[in-house]
Amino acid sequence: MKLLAYFSHFISRGMAPLTLLCALIAFYQPAVFIVFKPYFLWLFSASMFALGVVLEPTDLKTTLKTPRSIFIGVLSQYSIMPLLGATAAWLAGLPAELALGVIIVGCAPGAMASNVIVFLAGGAVAFSVALTTVATFLSPVLTPLLVEWLGGAYLPIPFWPMMQTILLTVLTPLLLGMACRKALGPHARPLIAFAPTIASLAIIIICAYAVAANHERLMSVSANLFFVIVTVNALGYLCGWLVARLFQFNAAYRLTLAIEIGMQNAGLGVALALKHFSAETALPGALFAVWCILTGAGASAYLKRKQATQQSSQEFTP
Repeated sequence: MKLLAYFSHFISRGMAPLTLLCALIAFYQPAVFIVFKPYFLWLFSASMFALGVVLEPTDLKTTLKTPRSIFIGVLSQYSIMPLLGATAAWLAGLPAELALGVIIVGCAPGAMASNVIVFLAGGAVAFSVALTTVATFLSPVLTPLLVEWLGGAYLPIPFWPMMQTILLTVLTPLLLGMACRKALGPHARPLIAFAPTIASLAIIIICAYAVAANHERLMSVSANLFFVIVTVNALGYLCGWLVARLFQFNAAYRLTLAIEIGMQNAGLGVALALKHFSAETALPGALFAVWCILTGAGASAYLKRKQATQQSSQEFTP
């Protein structure tokens, strides 16, 4: 049990370096991760099942009593990032498949990884989980609708098949996870403790597979795509913080909304692109997932150190 607990802690806390490491392995040795091709949708379903398991009903109910902040957060999620993604792809003049990949990422809901980053950064975890949950429940309708609206100029968008995929791989496992937690009651504790590890491993493997599937394209990809990924991620963080400040959220909520907006469920974007389009369309999602996890984890580590330094200085102030 101690070994399992150590492994779980290592995976969930080391998600950023492990994502980067696996992406590098996938680039130099793609065969290692190509074997996961038949299973990428199952892996994503596992991550959503894990999210359902870790949802804390009492915290969620408390947060849902403040619907104004959730409404603002979800509205920001489904307006800022889709427009940022579409605008950046258009200004950069990306090829149709890559541009559509950026748009799909922008239209995805928040990621479970953002809940972990919010926790590590000292943000409002219940608010983060509520935003992720509500945005995820809305994603079967809003994600394909926004992709069709913003990406239809590039390629034909299969609206109903995308909706079906999200229902089967996002909403169904999420509800099953919540039902499993409720059915197990107190006996669900080991599963709850291990759920973040399941989600982290699933997203790491999905991103690595997308890199492996795009091995040859990555060798010739333009700097424009990397610039778009970095810009959309940074502007997402900034816009989330500015919106929270505009509506006078407290410091913890401002930090949380910035992370929620900047970190998209790129794993879902990769899964949708691979299922309904091409490996090339999945490339922006894979790059975004790696980059936003690195920036989110780096920012949370910096904030934690800053908070610890401030607490130490206050304790020793005469």
